[in-house]
Amino acid sequence: MELSGKVIQKLPEVSGNSKSGNAWRKQEFIIETPGQYPKKVCVAIWGDKIDQFGMEVGENVTMSVDVESREYNNRWYTEVKAYRVDKNSGNGSAPSSNAPEVDTFYSDSEEDKLPF
Repeated sequence: MELSGKVIQKLPEVSGNSKSGNAWRKQEFIIETPGQYPKKVCVAIWGDKIDQFGMEVGENVTMSVDVESREYNNRWYTEVKAYRVDKNSGNGSAPSSNAPEVDTFYSDSEEDKLPF
């Protein structure tokens, strides 16, 4: 799955050790998608990819992501993990012309218009 947008926030890196004693690190970024109804998505980058991607606030990016949900104490938690990041050129809010189109959940017909 691909996600395109602008990096609007870079959260602090967190790290620790797994139960088996392996070190891990993660950094999360808030991406705002373009369009009539922009969405904000929190995307996690794990391990050495944090340094490899080198994302900064203000950059337009297209990322390949995996979405996974897990249950803990009868609650579900969802994480969006990026495994590839392409930085788009330009400083506009729209992704580059070779970026995939984003599906929309609204229609232009009168009966489907939102009341606000």
